[in-house]
Amino acid sequence: MTTSVPVPDTAQDPAPRTAFGAAPVPAPARPPAPGTGHAPSHHGELLQGVFLDAAGRPCAGLVTLPVAEPGTRADFTPRAGAPAGVVGVVPADRTKAARAARLAVAVCAARTGRPAHGGVLRLAGGVPLGLGMGSSTSDVLAAVRAVADAYGLRLDAGTTARLAVRAERASDPLMLDARPVLFAQREGRVLEVLGPALPPLLVVGCLLGGGAPVDTLALPVPEATAADLRFYARLRDRLRRAVTGQDAALLGRVATASARRAQRRLRHPEFDALDALARRTGAVGLQVSHSGAVAGVLHDPAVPGAAARAEATRRALAAQGIPYTRTFTAGGANARPAEGFRTAERLWTTTDCSLH
Repeated sequence: MTTSVPVPDTAQDPAPRTAFGAAPVPAPARPPAPGTGHAPSHHGELLQGVFLDAAGRPCAGLVTLPVAEPGTRADFTPRAGAPAGVVGVVPADRTKAARAARLAVAVCAARTGRPAHGGVLRLAGGVPLGLGMGSSTSDVLAAVRAVADAYGLRLDAGTTARLAVRAERASDPLMLDARPVLFAQREGRVLEVLGPALPPLLVVGCLLGGGAPVDTLALPVPEATAADLRFYARLRDRLRRAVTGQDAALLGRVATASARRAQRRLRHPEFDALDALARRTGAVGLQVSHSGAVAGVLHDPAVPGAAARAEATRRALAAQGIPYTRTFTAGGANARPAEGFRTAERLWTTTDCSLH
């Protein structure tokens, strides 16, 4: 459907004239150039619960385990004449990313004084959906960055976080740098920067619950009791000390305690076996996605024989029938991604889009 635009009646409203004749007709404003954006993912949470903010108000918060890959790439192509609220997206089911792009267009146009144009957003990448690796936030963040790039901007982390929460109601802190933070995911704000970097970790990843996707927003939000607040305050303090002291063993105990608490909602049937397996193979602990199926057995790479223990963990997972996904390092200054993400069916490379 097209909408006709009335043509001015030049006989009644003649163009203004100058000393050199008729005034030049201004050229129509061109849309911004195409832009690109990229965003990482994460490997679930090290800590998630309810915490007091600086004003003493309880709010949901989390600390994620970052991973550089897989990630999402977004390409935004503005279209001349496309209304700002019209953004097509490929794949078509990425509605949160499309919503984020529309919101970002409005912000970027206002900041630059340029016209707000709709367009087409294309997403590619290998972040698995529904496993608790931040796939929707990765899509949203890449979309916002692509729109900002089209307008020649780099939006600050605070603005990006607010856009992400508006687009998807709750957001992971993927827009921030590598510093570990306690992040209020439903409000898009940092409750605390815990330190400069997580202690180095060697993570053996796996999938619980058969890798079935989890609808994060469909999970109930529990009411926090006074006991809950005390419990999570203790874990927050211990995690802060683990980061400050670069203590992988203490971090592992915090992550394990948080994961056990999450079992009240998640009820993964393999959790007890994974917990026992982690102790048996000399791990410092385990972590799970509190809103998905991904999990990791945590080893301290500074302890001699860590690689052998990680391999023993992988074999033990196979013996328990728990799907192994990847082994990677995190934290410290030299964290590196694994080469791909393995599910029970196949190896997903970081450029494979068919997971979506």
